[in-house]
Amino acid sequence: MDKAVDSVDNPIIMLIGEYLHTIDQKNRLSVPSKFRKELGNHVVLARGLDRCLFLFPEARWTELALRIADLPMGKAENRNFQRMMVAGAADLEIDDLGRILLPDYLRVYAGLKDAALIAGLMNRIEIWSPEAWRKSAETALDQLDSIAEKLGEAGLY
Repeated sequence: MDKAVDSVDNPIIMLIGEYLHTIDQKNRLSVPSKFRKELGNHVVLARGLDRCLFLFPEARWTELALRIADLPMGKAENRNFQRMMVAGAADLEIDDLGRILLPDYLRVYAGLKDAALIAGLMNRIEIWSPEAWRKSAETALDQLDSIAEKLGEAGLY
């Protein structure tokens, strides 16, 4: 089956779905098998927004990191964002059993203990503590209609 392509002839990544996985004693997290083909063996894990982690295929991370690196350095908020996203990122390999090793500083940042909610969001994966995911999802569901209305006004939905 051919992959769809975006406007610059890059394949569109199709990471979708929610999965609850355990984190083992050695801080390894299994990546859902459905995502592994899209991700490849080399991935980048970074601090995400809302206290989750972002997991990117290597090519997508490179695109994003270059855009972040081009932010004007004169603004403190840009420098801080660059530090948190780029300097705090980790290059990871998906092992033969489909697992990644969660660095301690990223696991602590996201509040991950013995389980993680893994959510596919087309071109990235978000990794959440199950409790934080539930709270975020409840808030999003409460706002869904008003968000859809605003997106409709902007011509996006």
